[in-house]
Amino acid sequence: MDDRKTHVLRAKPQMSIRTLADYMAASDRARRTVVRGCKFRPIARVVQHDEAKLAIASYLLSGASDPWALSARADYIRNKHSEDQFEADLNQHNADYLDRFSSVAENTHFPKGAELRGATSYAALNLNGVRVTFRPDLMVRRLTKMNVARVGALMLRYQKGQKLPLKVAEYQSAAIHGVLAMHGVEPGEEVDKALCLILDAYTGTIFSAPGNAVTLFNNMKAACATISEGWQNIEPPPGAVV
Repeated sequence: MDDRKTHVLRAKPQMSIRTLADYMAASDRARRTVVRGCKFRPIARVVQHDEAKLAIASYLLSGASDPWALSARADYIRNKHSEDQFEADLNQHNADYLDRFSSVAENTHFPKGAELRGATSYAALNLNGVRVTFRPDLMVRRLTKMNVARVGALMLRYQKGQKLPLKVAEYQSAAIHGVLAMHGVEPGEEVDKALCLILDAYTGTIFSAPGNAVTLFNNMKAACATISEGWQNIEPPPGAVV
């Protein structure tokens, strides 16, 4: 690959449901920036919170009884050996993520009767020409008094210094509901809006899919048609070498 290149072109429309939720909640001007970031992917390494998310998922699965364990894990990550400055920064960001959630974990309250399970892998869906990916952090399930299994999924969000906007949480939780319904569930199971969850790790707040989740997801699918139609017209970022 040419060392001078700064971005890689994604020829066909693609984004995650997280990014699609950000798009739906953004202003018209910001939406174009979101799509541009999906079409032209930076070659430079980008900080990810995978290690922090895995640690929180494990903590929640274990019963979420001791936030100190998250702080201990944060210390471990922060002090890990780093090969370069990027890895050192990556470790610091993941440690900050865990430290913050450990300080607000007591605010996290799941729907009554909810059981957490390990995440399931899902194939990407084509929503009106956009390849939409869905990678939940945990699965959620509860049994009704009639022994019907209600199911959903949980996704983690975190931005340092900022709580998650309600509008973003509503769209992303609605997308969880819609995508699970499209993939289908096992016989005897039903997708439950109350179990389609977003956990804001900055505040510890849990958001369930709203009552108008179906309408919001239909709006997202309509937006995907617009994204697909305009994809070819999106220009690269200023100064980008593709």
